[in-house]
Amino acid sequence: MTDVHEPIPAASPVIDEEEIEAAVRVLRSGRVVQGPEVAAFEAEFSELVAGRHCVAVNSGTSALHLTLLALGLGPGDEVIVPSFSFAASANAVRLVGADVVFADIEPDSFCLDPAAVEAAVTPRTAAVMPVHLYGHPAAMDRIMSVAGRHGLAVVEDACQAHAAALHGTPVGAFGAAGTFSFYPTKNMHSLEGGMVSTADADIARTLRLLRNQGMEQRYANEIVGANMRMTDVAAAVGRVQRAKLAGWTERRIANAAYLSEHITAPNVVTPSTSQGARHVFHQYTVRVRGDRDAFMAGLSESGIGNAVYYPTPIHRLRPYWEPDQKAGRTWELPETERAAAEVVSLPVHPNLSAHDLERIVSTVNDLGEQS
Repeated sequence: MTDVHEPIPAASPVIDEEEIEAAVRVLRSGRVVQGPEVAAFEAEFSELVAGRHCVAVNSGTSALHLTLLALGLGPGDEVIVPSFSFAASANAVRLVGADVVFADIEPDSFCLDPAAVEAAVTPRTAAVMPVHLYGHPAAMDRIMSVAGRHGLAVVEDACQAHAAALHGTPVGAFGAAGTFSFYPTKNMHSLEGGMVSTADADIARTLRLLRNQGMEQRYANEIVGANMRMTDVAAAVGRVQRAKLAGWTERRIANAAYLSEHITAPNVVTPSTSQGARHVFHQYTVRVRGDRDAFMAGLSESGIGNAVYYPTPIHRLRPYWEPDQKAGRTWELPETERAAAEVVSLPVHPNLSAHDLERIVSTVNDLGEQS
């Protein structure tokens, strides 16, 4: 049992003997880049996305970037993106030369508001990028409807949502493509890496070319590509983690249920799950109706890990704010601004003990009464 004074980390990446043995096995094999482990990982991950083609790359950001390239997006195109997300969501759009158009979020799910997406469509809109933030699926049924009416490609940023689903359909299986991250703090990891899922065999082949300098056959370059390959060491670790994901996900969901049932402080609003959604709780994110800084300081003093994802909306970050200011463009995103000012994420990872959960609840309730 964890001692009452031992810190409870906000995240707890897992690297056990199984992961180490898998990595060593590959290193000893001598086949360490884009080999059989990568192919096996792609096939096994496909089971999470309704059997779609899967293409492994070296990061979640690369997954987003290469997907937009494979779809042919570039200068003159607009992509609708939530501002309440990690900057990579918008960075990928800028990297292909397209313009980012920010849309507001729904307050309960923290994901793109389909009505805001509809309102943001212009003649230049080519795609929409819903982010399944914190592990909660975006309103894909309604977003797909909007996209269908306007002929838009849908690129799912599922980097925080491995095994999440809406009405039984897994994230990554709705749009033209879905993208996943295997960064160490994600619900599963490969030390570092990413994956793209798509139902389109042509898009999958283009992605494989793009990640490997435009080659399928060595020295037979077909298009201009880059080196964004996943190593076999990373894939071997990812395969071990993939096998553990179901159990970890159930523990995350159970931990979140315990926290929501027992956090009763009036100034702390626990997360909700939309009807028909499977929320996999990459983060357990509350809203603090009061002095958030004091609340977080109290958590830290009590050894409870916590963080704000994300304190500054993307549209207020310098690479986006300055060009928009020069262009005279402003964004009205009230729910995004409100969320950025109120959210705090608490530990929910599968390594939490019953005692850890009790400590989190007790501390949050005490501080929530004071905030």
